[in-house]
Parts: sequence; structure tokens; C-alpha cells
Amino acid sequence: MDTALVIGGTRFIGRHTVAELLDADYSVTLLNRGNHDNSFGDEVDHIEGDRTDDEALVRARRAADPDVVIDCVAYYPRDVRAATRAFADADAYVYISSGAAYAEDRVPKREGEARLHDCTDEQAVDESMATYGPRKAEGDRVVAAAAEDGVRAMSVRPPVVYGEWDYTERFDYWVDRVDNNDRVVVPDGALWHLVYAGDVASALRVVAEAGEAGEAYNVGDGHAPPLTEWVELIAEACDTSVEAVTAGPRELAAADIEPDAFPLFADYPHLLSTAKLRDLGWRPTPHEEALAATVAEHRDSDRTGRENGPDREAERRVLGVLDTL
Repeated sequence: MDTALVIGGTRFIGRHTVAELLDADYSVTLLNRGNHDNSFGDEVDHIEGDRTDDEALVRARRAADPDVVIDCVAYYPRDVRAATRAFADADAYVYISSGAAYAEDRVPKREGEARLHDCTDEQAVDESMATYGPRKAEGDRVVAAAAEDGVRAMSVRPPVVYGEWDYTERFDYWVDRVDNNDRVVVPDGALWHLVYAGDVASALRVVAEAGEAGEAYNVGDGHAPPLTEWVELIAEACDTSVEAVTAGPRELAAADIEPDAFPLFADYPHLLSTAKLRDLGWRPTPHEEALAATVAEHRDSDRTGRENGPDREAERRVLGVLDTL
């Protein structure tokens, strides 16, 4: 396989994916609306089009004639259905699904064991985040159905993703807190499996090259630490020291803060088994390397993530309460 089409490709996971494919000597073409700058310049070809327009997908297929198609922006089942039809003759179509597709609390969540969300007709077209998991799960079922029809279609399921160029700023909140304060409030909760964006990109390539049609593959960091340990790991990457101060619901209530106001909080463990992906030869990036790149890019950006969690004044009130106990 020599040529790849990335649907999306200019932001976050898509940008990492293009870099991964270029490093693996693919000739890469982007299909997007052109709303965001293409940081790769002449290294990649660009086709302008809206992925929700079925004719745009067909034009992209004719123009790029890709061996591999990576779909970074399929948020609705119809998106996946249209893409698997348009690229039915490609050597591989890989859909970015989500760990949110899983409907049950199971530790760890394994492909084929943990139940997926159902998806009603109404949910399939709903635009709210409340239906994100059901819509992603239905996309997985579309992939499986396409494989039964002879399409080499596969899914990759990441949990929350962090890394360079993260426009969601969820992880930026914690980097900003650690980089600018010596004490940080951490809500008392369960671990939430994360994954480095570069590892999602490498998983997409590995699945395209070696995955089995119709299958879904979880991807996640090799170690899933609790949030307090994440704070310590970020501090190491920032070359600073910080005290992670754990607070329960009672202490947080002193500042009218709910635990889930903090990004990456979980009240039940969310852990994905990555054994199936590892069997294809994929390996995760060590935290030290992933966080060094993440912190360096965060510092060069104008992102703080502060809007994603409690403000610092509320955090100080919680610290004051904890100091009196």
C-alpha cells in the first residue's frame, strides 16, 4: 500500500495521522472543507470537499485513488455508510470510533465482550454529545456490515486523547495548572484510560496494514494511572514540582464544585484492553516521551484549558478547607 486519503487531517488526531503516514512513506491526500490551515504544505495533496456530500467522496476516490482511507471525522452512522460505499474498492478503510461506544461498566473493556450502545434512528442524527457513544457504536456496526459485503473496513476505538494540537483543551487544563501552581486540587475518583494522539495515528496505520476486515481495535496508553499520578507525570515533563491535593465531594462543595467539573474525572474506572491491537505489532509510546512533546507544544500554544474546569479562585477555597482539616 502506497497511497492514503485522510478524511479530515488538519487538526489534532488527523494531523498526527498525516505525519504518521508520511513517516511510513505513504503518498498522502487530504479531503476536507479547507476551513483549517494545512500545516504540511506541498508534502500532501489537498482535495476540497464536504465529507457529508456523497459526491465529494466519489470525487476524492477518483482523484486520489487511495490504497488506504483513514476517516477522522465520521460522527454519524450515515457518514460511515457513505464512506464504505465510496471507498469499497480500497485496500483498507479505517474508521475512528471511540471508547464511548461501550455501553457497560466493565474493567477492562474488550472488543467483542463489552456491550456496545444501541442507537435509535433519532440518536443516529442527533447532534448533541449525549448521543456521541450510540452514534459511534452504530458506526462500528456499519463497518462490520460493510465487511460482510466484501469491504476491508475496520474500526479503531480510542478513549480520551491527549497530545499536541489538542483543540479540546481537556488535557491542557492540567498542564496549565501544574505549570503555573505549586498545589493542584485533584478530585477523588477512578482512573480514566487516556491515549496519546501519536499512538492513535500509529494504530490507524497498523490496523490499515494488518487488521482484519470487520474488526474493531481498542487503543490506549500502556499505563493507565489515576489522575493524581497524571499530575505528577505532567510535573516531571514540566521540570517542576507540584503537590496533588485530593479532594472529595464534601471538600469540593465548599466552593460549589462538583467532581465532574474537572476534566478527565471518572466516577468509575474506564479501561480499554489493547491486547488485540498489540497482537498486530502495535506498541504505545512511553509517557515520558509523549508528555515531553505534549508539554512543549502546549507552552508554544495559546491554549490554557482553563474554561474546562474550576477557576483558580474556587480551587484556592477548596485548598483552604483542606488545610483546616
